Amino acid sequence: MDSSNTTHLGSIPRVRMKTIGVLGGMSNQATAEYYRLINEAVNARLGGWNIAEMIISSVNFGNIERFVRTDNWEDAGRYLRAKAQGLETAGAELLVCVSNTMHRVADAFTKGLKIPFLHIVDPTGEAIRNAGLKRVAILGTRPVMSNGYLRDRYAERFGIEVMAPEAHEQINIDRIIFDELVRRELRPESKAAYLDIIDRLRGRGAEGVVLGCTEIFMLVSQDDRPDISMFDTTALHVKRTVEIALGDYLL
Repeated sequence: MDSSNTTHLGSIPRVRMKTIGVLGGMSNQATAEYYRLINEAVNARLGGWNIAEMIISSVNFGNIERFVRTDNWEDAGRYLRAKAQGLETAGAELLVCVSNTMHRVADAFTKGLKIPFLHIVDPTGEAIRNAGLKRVAILGTRPVMSNGYLRDRYAERFGIEVMAPEAHEQINIDRIIFDELVRRELRPESKAAYLDIIDRLRGRGAEGVVLGCTEIFMLVSQDDRPDISMFDTTALHVKRTVEIALGDYLL
């Protein structure tokens, strides 16, 4: 165990780490994967029986689905803000949100918080920039693909152009997320559809692909298309979360 991460309470060693506040339930599948991956990463670093110190506020995904379908972002922001404040009050020292889509209201749900918030774009943008890529495509829900709130952050902070699938492709990508992936239904025909879209995006000039929904990695991965770089927002977000929690990275 890294002694720099330990203190002692009497004769009992205690690992020092930040308590991670997870704004989850968007979906429960993504939240479960965050919980698993964060704990695995902490254990890989510290060994033994160590896992993360974490508080999860798992919201009702039915509410989230209605907010998204009706473009009711104002109520979405208020709803998530109450949950984020609850995490801070409960002792969270770092906030993460497990949904690319709901980062649309990040300014609303982080307003007034004293704890830092790790935006999902930032570790992904750094990975794309470090790979030397300038133009990538993004797959996600329709708000992620059709609106600028993530695309603009990639451009302004990292100088990365983000392109979207065609409108009819967006409809199918979104449908598969909401009707299948959030229920962990992993269908071969849906995987084939995503890979066909990735191939067409590469033909349109995409140098890489952002898996901009935290469930997509369950369906497609780098191994499916080794000749185009895929950037899994879930994995990259988790990695940076653990680095911050263990003091390896200052946010």
